[in-house]
Amino acid sequence: MTQRLSATPRGARLARRLTGTALDNWGYAYDGPLNNTAQLLVSELATNAVTHGRVPGRDFELRLTLLPQEDTLRIEVSDTRGERQLQMLRAAFGDEHGRGLTVVDALSRTWGVRERVVGKTVWAEIPLAGPPGTISDR
Repeated sequence: MTQRLSATPRGARLARRLTGTALDNWGYAYDGPLNNTAQLLVSELATNAVTHGRVPGRDFELRLTLLPQEDTLRIEVSDTRGERQLQMLRAAFGDEHGRGLTVVDALSRTWGVRERVVGKTVWAEIPLAGPPGTISDR
């Protein structure tokens, strides 16, 4: 699934909802652990794209890809700002911001950033299935 969204808080919220619906349509229950984790990751990545990667008049793009051979869901959020200033900040107790990439790091199997012709893509991967206690709900 690929969708372009406005680089606004409303676009970030819509990205999360679209993720939940797409995964539910693919057989991962809307309120299941995999779907919830994916929605949280999309929320963090989309919020970063809107907050730090926004270029006026440009959208961001959400891409969800099931990789069944690798038993993986790949989440990609692309923005149009080329700077790769991705840092995991050490937020102090009580800070309201600065934990997004720490959350992404904690919830994903792996994540990273790659440059594009215009902008960058931040991606994260989570397992679709695994031993008991993992985030899969199949």
